[in-house]
Amino acid sequence: MAMTAHALAIRSGKGVIHFFDPSACSNDKPIAAEDAPSFRELLNLDDVRRYQASSVSESGIYADDGRVVYASEQPERRPSAAANGLEHSAILGAASKAASSEGSDKSSQQSNSSAPPSVSSATTIEASAPLVTSEDIYKYATSIWTQLKATTGRSYNAFEWSGPATADKAIFVFGSDAGLFAEALDAAKPDDIYAKAGLITARLYRPWLGAKLLEVIPKSLKRIAVLEQISRKTTKWGPLLIDVLTSVKTGFGGVEVVVGHQLGYITPDTIDQALKGIFQNLASEKPLQNLQVGKTSGPEEAKSYGLEKPKLETAYTKILDQLFGDRVYIANALGANNAGVPSTIAASPEFGFGSLLARKEHRQRFIKQAKQAASTGSFVTEAPVNWLAKWAASAEDTKKAGEIADDVIARLETDGSQIARDLLSSKGLFRKESLWLVGSDAWSYDLGNSGVHHVLASGENVNMLIIDSTPYSERAAADAERRKKDIGLYAMNFGNAYVASTAIYSSYTQVLQAMLEADQFDGPSVVLAYLPYFGENDSPLTVLQETKKAVDLGYWPLYRWNPENENKGEPNFSLDSERVKNELKEFLARDNKLTQLMRREPVFAASLSQDFGTEVRAQQKRKARDAYNQLLEGLFGAPLTILFASDNGNAQSLAKRLGTRGRARGLKTVVMAMEDYPVEDLPKEENIVLITSTAGQGEFPQNGKPFWDAIKDNTDLDLASVNYSVFGLGDKHYWPRKEDRVYYNKPAKDLDRLLANFGGKRLSEVGLGDDQDPDGYQTGYALWEPQIWQALGVANVEGLPEEPAPLTNEDIKLASNYLRGTIVEGLNDTTTGAISASDQQLTKFHGTYMQDDRDIRDERKAQGLEPAYSFMIRCRLPGGVSTPTQWIQMDDISTSLGNETMKLTTRQTFQFHGVVKGKLKPAMQAINRALMTTIAACGDVNRNVMCSSLPTQSDYHKQVWACSKKISDHLLPSTTAYHEIWLTDDNNEKTQVAGNAVQDFEPLYGPTYLPRKFKITIAIPPHNDTDVYAHDIGLIAIKGDDGRLIGFNVLAGGGMGATHNNKKTYPQTGRMMGFVKTDEVHIACEKIMLVQRDHGDRKNRKHARLKYTIDDLGVDVFRSKVEALWGKSFEPERPFHFKSNIDTFGWQKDENGMNHFTFFIENGRIENTADFQMKTGLREIAKVHKGEFRLTGNQHLILSNVADEDLPQMKELMKKYKLDNVQFSGLRLSSSACVAFPTCGLAMAESERYLPELISKLEGCLEENGLGKESIVMRMTGCPNGCARPWLAEVAFVGKAYGAYNMYLGGGYHGHRLNKLYRSSIKEDEILAIMKPLLKRYALEREEGEHFGDFCIRAGVIVATKGGQDFHDNVSLTQPHPTDNIC
Repeated sequence: MAMTAHALAIRSGKGVIHFFDPSACSNDKPIAAEDAPSFRELLNLDDVRRYQASSVSESGIYADDGRVVYASEQPERRPSAAANGLEHSAILGAASKAASSEGSDKSSQQSNSSAPPSVSSATTIEASAPLVTSEDIYKYATSIWTQLKATTGRSYNAFEWSGPATADKAIFVFGSDAGLFAEALDAAKPDDIYAKAGLITARLYRPWLGAKLLEVIPKSLKRIAVLEQISRKTTKWGPLLIDVLTSVKTGFGGVEVVVGHQLGYITPDTIDQALKGIFQNLASEKPLQNLQVGKTSGPEEAKSYGLEKPKLETAYTKILDQLFGDRVYIANALGANNAGVPSTIAASPEFGFGSLLARKEHRQRFIKQAKQAASTGSFVTEAPVNWLAKWAASAEDTKKAGEIADDVIARLETDGSQIARDLLSSKGLFRKESLWLVGSDAWSYDLGNSGVHHVLASGENVNMLIIDSTPYSERAAADAERRKKDIGLYAMNFGNAYVASTAIYSSYTQVLQAMLEADQFDGPSVVLAYLPYFGENDSPLTVLQETKKAVDLGYWPLYRWNPENENKGEPNFSLDSERVKNELKEFLARDNKLTQLMRREPVFAASLSQDFGTEVRAQQKRKARDAYNQLLEGLFGAPLTILFASDNGNAQSLAKRLGTRGRARGLKTVVMAMEDYPVEDLPKEENIVLITSTAGQGEFPQNGKPFWDAIKDNTDLDLASVNYSVFGLGDKHYWPRKEDRVYYNKPAKDLDRLLANFGGKRLSEVGLGDDQDPDGYQTGYALWEPQIWQALGVANVEGLPEEPAPLTNEDIKLASNYLRGTIVEGLNDTTTGAISASDQQLTKFHGTYMQDDRDIRDERKAQGLEPAYSFMIRCRLPGGVSTPTQWIQMDDISTSLGNETMKLTTRQTFQFHGVVKGKLKPAMQAINRALMTTIAACGDVNRNVMCSSLPTQSDYHKQVWACSKKISDHLLPSTTAYHEIWLTDDNNEKTQVAGNAVQDFEPLYGPTYLPRKFKITIAIPPHNDTDVYAHDIGLIAIKGDDGRLIGFNVLAGGGMGATHNNKKTYPQTGRMMGFVKTDEVHIACEKIMLVQRDHGDRKNRKHARLKYTIDDLGVDVFRSKVEALWGKSFEPERPFHFKSNIDTFGWQKDENGMNHFTFFIENGRIENTADFQMKTGLREIAKVHKGEFRLTGNQHLILSNVADEDLPQMKELMKKYKLDNVQFSGLRLSSSACVAFPTCGLAMAESERYLPELISKLEGCLEENGLGKESIVMRMTGCPNGCARPWLAEVAFVGKAYGAYNMYLGGGYHGHRLNKLYRSSIKEDEILAIMKPLLKRYALEREEGEHFGDFCIRAGVIVATKGGQDFHDNVSLTQPHPTDNIC
């Protein structure tokens, strides 16, 4: 049957599964092995080669799945149901439902329809030949079995009957040992209830051939017991029972009763008892369905316990394999054949060290043998002698020996002499092996007994890889009983060892470098590898977060120590992270290297000179508090301490303003963050006010958590003499479900309650600011603040100074001198990694945002350190087209100046993260040298202009792309500030390569630029892969009769930004303005932008986008203002049609015969991992690619313009680096996510790092329901600002709090319709409980060609959103019905 499965797969072009249970067949007599010639004849290797070389034309989301299926006949027709009198039943109803639920993946299994079912247009492979039918499969199988019978004498059929021809009862066995049942039936006694019964079994299960079943069963058969082995019951009726029942119902036989049984594990001892039970039930008047027969599980094998290598730790050993290939030899590898030595001993360092020494001696004997062979001249030919002599001279040189090895081996294989064969028996030794011992941090508890000391003391050229898995969060508990030694310091003190401390989740590049240097070092090497995890099932996200904390705070510094560098005049020590721990610093000081390092790396000097780990946070708080109290000594008036906890700055601003007003009233005010306040001083306060916002799920902001944690369980605080008041900022609609209302302003309420319990006296009742009030939280604050002044007796103070107006973005822009501000001064300030708040707004115009790493924010605060500030840089790349050279340059920037990753954004450009302030200017200059820029990539200006990628029509794409470049250049800001700040050398001389300095004023923008950001995109029908409706201006390219671009339909007023539960904010789709010709499109865009410049809201930034301007003015009024400014009118729109807004993956050919391949880049992140070297692979492709790269609006990448002659090389590289795989689920291919944590300051929840995990948890349900290849557009963002354009997705998840999301349904598959809120603030378990039944319902109830978003609306799951202004209407916030939780 295994041979049948292989041959059938080749002949049909279909995947074939061979069911085989070795335990059920363990007692069978073995059959003879087949001879090779018969096997080759049966498989037909020519068919195999044709199958592997076949291709298919592109269509939809999958451009090429690598096969075409040919067939000539139509599927068989079922016999008429009228010919059989078997009545309908509940089982038959289930059968009809099951038939209708077959999805796109199961179409080949159906035999009850003459046409395949409707599947998504995005996933169907449109081949010219008819589909393979069930009749075709049967013909192929019978042909194969005919050949098998001729060669082996064994016969096979689709269904087989054994038993009397007059039997009236039979069992149908599938999924267990049919032979066991057959033997029992044959041995039945005359008085047994199952005497004279028959047995039916299936050889070909799918496609189900009911007519063939009817042919084999006798006419006398009345009752059938179906024995079905089901390991996990998911439906009431098993699939085999439904198949049999459907077939006999429609046949001509006389079968009256079909009974299903669930078959378990049966043994020869229990077979008779099982058969008696089956036939007793079958013979009864009302037989029971679904009876269990046999045990649910077989006998358990005895468990054996031994050493296991944790799966996570394979990350480092995989890198060893990638770097050294066949050269690597791990002496103590688990599972190695060590001549009967127990695994516990074989895995020890002592055994491994001895094994390595023996290995080295063996190679020395081999070198000696090779030299003798070269001198004796016992070869048939002369060639081996010369090559062996050449090799022997360089045998200890890793590089040279490896280069010569292939030539030596080739000559020896050609020679064929006995001595040549002897040498070839150990041909692996021609290459100098990289010898490694791999261990864990357990070795560090006893360096003597573990063998580490012996390796170091020996001086042998042996490498040790020691993996430390202790999480940073558990470092203290892990060492509580025993003190772990620092192997790195121990080895460095020997003086003869290479030492490196690495962490793959911090710097992949440094791990590679350390392993290469260790291999090259002549002596013992120790590579310490950090891989923290709590358990085997930890996600990569958990490992990443623990690694970042350990590296950033100096617990696990990254460094390399190479004693050989001293001979080169280079420092032995190289620090690859920013911090070292105190013990390492002391060693360096003793070795007189610290001073040298600080001179060479002045940026690290401050970090290195700190006594890291000895800072006492409480002393810092006390010192700051006492210093401030001294400043207040000379003031009169009552004291007032104001503490704040703030995430977004609102609570902090209120606290500072309250403090200013208090001082104006003569009070001695102190304002500080709650985390900076020494809690022990709380009982000494006279008056204290606390202002807190609400974070997460009713939680304190991060800078308030330490204060709350310190007092919530405190039993010693006595606040009887303390007057207090609390004000909270929240949003009562943020948690709309009844059970969640407790989270509204929960931190403020909890504080007020707790301080009262401690005996405090209220200055006023707790104040609650609500974002839903007309003036937001200011409404509640305006009522609360006067009560404070009244209670303190300073309410009626005269002569109060006038308060300055708050500084707005408009003020910052106006005072910036055309975007200069104090950016240069901020960059030159080495006392902090940050820049001022005003400069943070201005640098956006230059294409960079200041961020900090939120994964380690709390840990750094606990250490008294400022946040880990860094900068994100976004390039300006019109249309997303990059040359291979530019790709390599971007890769270099990310590696040397960023965090070793690149992000392909939803705006078709490159984005870098983790660029520290000192590297910001070099990064900008490197981008400029690549003939690219970052100006206006962010900020209140026109940003990067997008353009459809369209790989199949390259000439047309080139015309449209030229327009995107023209628009981008036309709307660039004119200020010279960018060149002055970023592109000058140390002498302030300009060195720009791209761009020319122009006059210093802004003819288009003016000194205050635009009210808000402005985005333009171009879509080329039928592909809306840039979400043309989601932007301020959307241009729809219109093709003329001659196939050339004639102009654009213009949409205006789209936008994705919104605020949770603020109904005054909403996403919006663009409104049609009309048609404009190609040569005027840039002018039309300019005039739309200028109307927005003059009429946009500059007072309220949440209402400042073009979408609100158009909604306020009305579409017609806005259009008239544009036309008046332009002096022309828009022409009527031209017809167009969109089919999708996703990318098509795989190889495609354009009209010029050039090839294009779309890579799947999940969420746009380009990086290397131990399993997938994507970044390296793309770099290697860029080195030889002669065409271009196109970045798509869905965060993917197209390798464009590959000539046919270059295809083999490209395909080879893609295969080598696993870049040719696009066979992912349709849901994954159609997904998109923003960056969110850890770098985005606005993120409320995970996005890029979580969406892949969520999709993985849904893919099983998709496969079960035949939706594996169905394109469903799913998007996720960490906040409602909409960077991944979630509001247009068919299903979207928008972060509400950490781990909680709002769920939206009903978006248009073509990107034309907004979705609507379906559930609020749900977590993963709720998401899965909603999505799984909904996907199942979609599979069962969808209409032909119906997309998921359209189905949700038609089925009444959600109400369609007609436009942004009804986005908040008719939302669905009810809870799912309990029965919906079944999948």
